[in-house]
Amino acid sequence: MSSKNTDKKLVGQPIFKQIIDFVPQAKFERLVHQHHADRYYKTFDSWTPLATMLFGILSCCDSMGKVCDELRGLEGKLNYFGMDKSPAKSTAGDGLRGRGRGIFQGCLLYAIGTAYSTKF
Repeated sequence: MSSKNTDKKLVGQPIFKQIIDFVPQAKFERLVHQHHADRYYKTFDSWTPLATMLFGILSCCDSMGKVCDELRGLEGKLNYFGMDKSPAKSTAGDGLRGRGRGIFQGCLLYAIGTAYSTKF
């Protein structure tokens, strides 16, 4: 009797993972430290709002509720985004409002520089 393999494995990397890899987490952590972005947040690190915003933009979501609902639907695959779980709507909204924009500006500039220096 053969046993069925129930592990879901994706072949290759999802496109979102390829895009988010333009900003390595080590570089992003340096930006977080430089801007003191996680100073008031103990469990909602800066990477989660970044991944949440990028996912919302790329999936054409028009509200934070829709973004969080869509992420909740991908619960088993959030490790590709560097996230453990989908943020709650209120947590995501408060986390984005309370952080300064310097960290995200630095992240964007780094990603643009990385994209321009990459030869396709």
